Amino acid sequence: MLCSVRSSCKRFVGDAEEGQSRSLRKNLVSYVLCLESQKQPLLRLKFGLEQKKVKLKVSFTIVESSMSQSRRLKQLLLIFFMLVTGPASVMAQKNLKGKDQLITITTPQGTLKLVLFDDTPQHKANFLKLAREGFYNGTTFHRIVQGFMIQGGDPNSKTGDRNNIGTGNPGYTIPAEILPKYKHVRGAVAAARMGDHMNPKKESSGSQFYIVENHRGTPMLDEAYTVFGQVVDGLDVIDKIASQPKGARDRPISDITMEVKVEEMKKKKIAKKYKYTY
Repeated sequence: MLCSVRSSCKRFVGDAEEGQSRSLRKNLVSYVLCLESQKQPLLRLKFGLEQKKVKLKVSFTIVESSMSQSRRLKQLLLIFFMLVTGPASVMAQKNLKGKDQLITITTPQGTLKLVLFDDTPQHKANFLKLAREGFYNGTTFHRIVQGFMIQGGDPNSKTGDRNNIGTGNPGYTIPAEILPKYKHVRGAVAAARMGDHMNPKKESSGSQFYIVENHRGTPMLDEAYTVFGQVVDGLDVIDKIASQPKGARDRPISDITMEVKVEEMKKKKIAKKYKYTY
Protein backbone atom coordinates (compact mmCIF):
# COMPACT_ATOMS: atom_id res chain seq x y z
CA MET A 1 0.00 0.00 0.00
CA LEU A 2 1.14 3.48 -0.74
CA CYS A 3 1.76 5.80 2.17
CA SER A 4 -1.09 8.24 2.57
CA VAL A 5 1.29 11.11 3.33
CA ARG A 6 2.24 13.01 0.20
CA SER A 7 4.90 15.65 -0.09
CA SER A 8 3.86 19.11 -1.12
CA CYS A 9 4.02 19.83 -4.81
CA LYS A 10 7.20 21.64 -5.77
CA ARG A 11 7.69 23.74 -8.89
CA PHE A 12 10.85 24.68 -10.70
CA VAL A 13 10.64 27.42 -13.30
CA GLY A 14 13.37 28.48 -15.68
CA ASP A 15 13.02 31.23 -18.26
CA ALA A 16 14.54 31.18 -21.68
CA GLU A 17 15.03 34.23 -23.85
CA GLU A 18 12.51 35.03 -26.57
CA GLY A 19 14.99 34.05 -29.25
CA GLN A 20 15.03 30.50 -27.95
CA SER A 21 11.27 30.15 -28.15
CA ARG A 22 11.21 30.22 -31.95
CA SER A 23 13.10 26.97 -32.25
CA LEU A 24 11.51 25.38 -29.23
CA ARG A 25 7.99 26.10 -30.42
CA LYS A 26 8.60 23.92 -33.45
CA ASN A 27 9.17 20.81 -31.43
CA LEU A 28 7.90 21.48 -27.94
CA VAL A 29 4.30 22.18 -27.05
CA SER A 30 3.63 19.73 -24.28
CA TYR A 31 5.67 16.90 -22.85
CA VAL A 32 4.43 14.85 -19.95
CA LEU A 33 6.37 12.10 -18.27
CA CYS A 34 4.44 10.01 -15.79
CA LEU A 35 5.96 7.21 -13.77
CA GLU A 36 3.48 4.96 -12.06
CA SER A 37 3.70 2.57 -9.19
CA GLN A 38 0.68 0.52 -8.24
CA LYS A 39 -1.27 2.67 -10.71
CA GLN A 40 -0.51 5.80 -8.75
CA PRO A 41 1.49 8.69 -10.25
CA LEU A 42 4.88 9.03 -8.66
CA LEU A 43 6.21 11.78 -10.83
CA ARG A 44 4.59 14.18 -13.26
CA LEU A 45 6.50 16.74 -15.24
CA LYS A 46 5.26 19.18 -17.85
CA PHE A 47 6.67 21.81 -20.15
CA GLY A 48 4.67 24.93 -20.89
CA LEU A 49 5.08 27.73 -23.41
CA GLU A 50 4.21 31.39 -23.13
CA GLN A 51 3.67 33.88 -25.90
CA LYS A 52 6.96 35.79 -25.74
CA LYS A 53 9.10 33.63 -23.54
CA VAL A 54 9.54 29.95 -23.08
CA LYS A 55 8.99 28.96 -19.51
CA LEU A 56 10.23 25.59 -18.52
CA LYS A 57 7.87 24.45 -15.81
CA VAL A 58 8.52 21.30 -13.88
CA SER A 59 6.15 20.16 -11.20
CA PHE A 60 6.01 16.89 -9.40
CA THR A 61 4.25 15.12 -6.60
CA ILE A 62 6.02 12.33 -4.80
CA VAL A 63 4.24 9.42 -3.18
CA GLU A 64 6.54 7.26 -1.15
CA SER A 65 5.79 3.66 -0.25
CA SER A 66 9.23 2.45 0.76
CA MET A 67 12.82 3.53 1.19
CA SER A 68 13.82 1.77 -2.03
CA GLN A 69 11.10 3.62 -3.90
CA SER A 70 12.29 6.89 -2.38
CA ARG A 71 15.83 6.26 -3.59
CA ARG A 72 14.53 5.36 -7.03
CA LEU A 73 12.58 8.59 -7.16
CA LYS A 74 15.64 10.65 -6.27
CA GLN A 75 17.62 8.96 -9.04
CA LEU A 76 14.82 9.56 -11.53
CA LEU A 77 14.56 13.19 -10.51
CA LEU A 78 18.30 13.66 -11.00
CA ILE A 79 18.17 12.06 -14.44
CA PHE A 80 15.18 14.13 -15.45
CA PHE A 81 16.73 17.41 -14.36
CA MET A 82 19.77 16.56 -16.47
CA LEU A 83 17.43 16.04 -19.42
CA VAL A 84 15.51 19.21 -18.67
CA THR A 85 18.35 21.62 -18.05
CA GLY A 86 20.73 20.18 -20.62
CA PRO A 87 18.88 21.29 -23.78
CA ALA A 88 18.01 24.64 -22.22
CA SER A 89 21.63 25.39 -21.35
CA VAL A 90 22.80 24.35 -24.82
CA MET A 91 20.19 26.64 -26.37
CA ALA A 92 21.28 29.50 -24.12
CA GLN A 93 24.92 29.01 -25.17
CA LYS A 94 23.94 29.19 -28.85
CA ASN A 95 22.12 32.45 -28.28
CA LEU A 96 24.92 34.23 -26.41
CA LYS A 97 25.25 37.87 -27.39
CA GLY A 98 27.93 40.47 -26.91
CA LYS A 99 31.61 40.28 -26.05
CA ASP A 100 33.60 39.44 -22.96
CA GLN A 101 37.20 39.84 -21.89
CA LEU A 102 39.48 36.82 -22.08
CA ILE A 103 42.47 37.11 -19.74
CA THR A 104 45.73 35.44 -20.71
CA ILE A 105 48.39 34.86 -18.05
CA THR A 106 51.69 33.66 -19.48
CA THR A 107 54.21 31.99 -17.16
CA PRO A 108 57.39 29.90 -17.63
CA GLN A 109 55.25 26.83 -16.98
CA GLY A 110 52.63 27.66 -19.61
CA THR A 111 49.59 29.80 -20.31
CA LEU A 112 46.33 30.25 -18.41
CA LYS A 113 43.11 31.62 -19.88
CA LEU A 114 40.58 33.22 -17.51
CA VAL A 115 37.05 34.56 -17.68
CA LEU A 116 35.85 37.00 -15.01
CA PHE A 117 32.28 37.09 -13.70
CA ASP A 118 29.94 39.95 -14.58
CA ASP A 119 28.14 39.73 -11.25
CA THR A 120 31.32 40.56 -9.32
CA PRO A 121 31.62 43.87 -11.20
CA GLN A 122 34.04 45.70 -8.91
CA HIS A 123 36.54 42.85 -8.88
CA LYS A 124 36.22 42.34 -12.63
CA ALA A 125 36.66 46.03 -13.44
CA ASN A 126 39.64 46.35 -11.10
CA PHE A 127 41.46 43.29 -12.49
CA LEU A 128 40.87 44.44 -16.07
CA LYS A 129 42.12 47.94 -15.25
CA LEU A 130 45.33 46.69 -13.64
CA ALA A 131 45.93 44.17 -16.41
CA ARG A 132 45.49 46.78 -19.14
CA GLU A 133 47.83 49.16 -17.34
CA GLY A 134 50.53 46.45 -17.19
CA PHE A 135 50.42 46.35 -13.38
CA TYR A 136 50.71 42.55 -13.25
CA ASN A 137 53.51 42.22 -15.81
CA GLY A 138 56.66 41.10 -14.04
CA THR A 139 54.89 40.14 -10.82
CA THR A 140 55.14 36.53 -9.69
CA PHE A 141 53.15 33.69 -8.27
CA HIS A 142 54.90 34.18 -4.96
CA ARG A 143 53.09 31.52 -2.92
CA ILE A 144 52.44 27.97 -4.12
CA VAL A 145 50.87 25.15 -2.14
CA GLN A 146 50.44 21.87 -4.00
CA GLY A 147 47.01 20.40 -3.38
CA PHE A 148 45.67 23.83 -2.44
CA MET A 149 46.30 26.93 -4.55
CA ILE A 150 48.75 29.34 -6.22
CA GLN A 151 48.82 33.05 -5.29
CA GLY A 152 50.15 36.10 -7.09
CA GLY A 153 49.59 39.74 -7.97
CA ASP A 154 51.82 41.38 -5.34
CA PRO A 155 53.69 44.40 -6.78
CA ASN A 156 56.46 43.81 -4.21
CA SER A 157 57.35 40.62 -6.05
CA LYS A 158 58.82 42.73 -8.87
CA THR A 159 61.59 44.05 -6.63
CA GLY A 160 63.22 40.75 -5.75
CA ASP A 161 63.13 41.61 -2.04
CA ARG A 162 61.65 38.40 -0.69
CA ASN A 163 61.17 39.88 2.79
CA ASN A 164 58.35 42.12 1.60
CA ILE A 165 56.63 39.73 -0.80
CA GLY A 166 53.07 38.95 0.20
CA THR A 167 52.29 42.32 1.75
CA GLY A 168 52.06 44.50 -1.36
CA ASN A 169 48.97 46.10 -2.86
CA PRO A 170 48.03 49.07 -5.05
CA GLY A 171 47.01 51.13 -2.02
CA TYR A 172 43.35 50.20 -1.74
CA THR A 173 40.98 47.33 -1.07
CA ILE A 174 37.81 46.20 -2.86
CA PRO A 175 34.48 45.63 -1.08
CA ALA A 176 33.58 41.97 -0.78
CA GLU A 177 31.40 40.53 -3.55
CA ILE A 178 30.91 37.09 -2.06
CA LEU A 179 28.19 35.16 -3.88
CA PRO A 180 27.23 31.70 -2.56
CA LYS A 181 26.79 30.33 -6.09
CA TYR A 182 30.49 30.72 -6.82
CA LYS A 183 32.45 27.92 -5.22
CA HIS A 184 36.16 27.27 -4.83
CA VAL A 185 36.27 24.64 -7.56
CA ARG A 186 39.42 23.69 -9.41
CA GLY A 187 40.56 26.70 -11.42
CA ALA A 188 38.45 29.22 -9.50
CA VAL A 189 40.02 32.70 -9.36
CA ALA A 190 39.53 34.47 -6.02
CA ALA A 191 40.77 37.58 -4.27
CA ALA A 192 43.28 37.33 -1.44
CA ARG A 193 42.63 39.41 1.67
CA MET A 194 43.63 40.10 5.25
CA GLY A 195 42.20 37.85 7.97
CA ASP A 196 38.84 38.43 9.64
CA HIS A 197 40.33 39.79 12.87
CA MET A 198 41.80 42.72 10.93
CA ASN A 199 39.25 42.74 8.14
CA PRO A 200 35.76 41.84 9.42
CA LYS A 201 34.12 43.08 6.20
CA LYS A 202 36.19 40.58 4.19
CA GLU A 203 37.40 43.30 1.82
CA SER A 204 39.69 42.02 -0.91
CA SER A 205 43.25 42.98 -1.73
CA GLY A 206 43.40 45.50 -4.53
CA SER A 207 45.61 43.24 -6.63
CA GLN A 208 46.51 39.90 -5.05
CA PHE A 209 44.57 36.86 -6.20
CA TYR A 210 44.81 33.10 -6.00
CA ILE A 211 43.76 30.21 -8.21
CA VAL A 212 42.51 26.92 -6.76
CA GLU A 213 44.79 24.00 -7.69
CA ASN A 214 43.13 21.21 -5.70
CA HIS A 215 41.26 18.99 -8.16
CA ARG A 216 38.44 18.51 -5.65
CA GLY A 217 38.22 22.20 -4.88
CA THR A 218 38.69 23.93 -1.53
CA PRO A 219 35.14 24.17 -0.11
CA MET A 220 36.42 25.34 3.29
CA LEU A 221 37.03 28.73 1.64
CA ASP A 222 33.52 29.04 0.20
CA GLU A 223 31.68 32.23 1.19
CA ALA A 224 34.76 33.53 2.97
CA TYR A 225 36.59 35.01 -0.03
CA THR A 226 35.32 36.62 -3.23
CA VAL A 227 35.46 34.22 -6.17
CA PHE A 228 35.38 36.41 -9.27
CA GLY A 229 36.58 34.28 -12.18
CA GLN A 230 37.39 30.88 -13.61
CA VAL A 231 40.29 29.36 -15.53
CA VAL A 232 38.85 28.08 -18.81
CA ASP A 233 42.09 26.73 -20.26
CA GLY A 234 45.40 25.66 -18.74
CA LEU A 235 44.34 23.74 -15.63
CA ASP A 236 47.41 21.55 -16.10
CA VAL A 237 49.57 24.69 -15.92
CA ILE A 238 48.20 25.40 -12.43
CA ASP A 239 49.40 21.93 -11.41
CA LYS A 240 52.84 22.58 -12.88
CA ILE A 241 53.18 25.89 -11.04
CA ALA A 242 52.02 24.37 -7.75
CA SER A 243 54.57 21.55 -8.02
CA GLN A 244 57.64 23.79 -8.44
CA PRO A 245 60.39 23.54 -5.81
CA LYS A 246 59.86 25.98 -2.96
CA GLY A 247 61.44 27.18 0.23
CA ALA A 248 60.25 28.91 3.39
CA ARG A 249 56.79 30.48 3.49
CA ASP A 250 55.81 28.53 0.35
CA ARG A 251 57.97 30.80 -1.83
CA PRO A 252 59.10 29.24 -5.13
CA ILE A 253 62.87 28.90 -5.32
CA SER A 254 62.84 30.25 -8.88
CA ASP A 255 60.60 33.22 -9.71
CA ILE A 256 57.39 32.30 -11.52
CA THR A 257 56.78 35.55 -13.39
CA MET A 258 53.60 36.44 -15.23
CA GLU A 259 52.62 38.56 -18.20
CA VAL A 260 48.93 39.43 -18.33
CA LYS A 261 46.96 40.65 -21.32
CA VAL A 262 43.27 41.29 -22.03
CA GLU A 263 41.54 40.31 -25.25
CA GLU A 264 38.02 41.20 -26.36
CA MET A 265 36.21 38.17 -27.71
CA LYS A 266 32.64 37.21 -28.50
CA LYS A 267 31.03 35.25 -25.71
CA LYS A 268 29.83 32.68 -28.22
CA LYS A 269 33.41 32.10 -29.36
CA ILE A 270 34.70 31.77 -25.80
CA ALA A 271 31.94 29.29 -24.98
CA LYS A 272 32.66 27.19 -28.04
CA LYS A 273 36.45 27.31 -28.02
CA TYR A 274 36.92 26.68 -24.30
CA LYS A 275 33.72 24.73 -23.63
CA TYR A 276 32.80 27.34 -21.07
CA THR A 277 29.23 27.74 -19.85
CA TYR A 278 28.06 31.27 -19.11
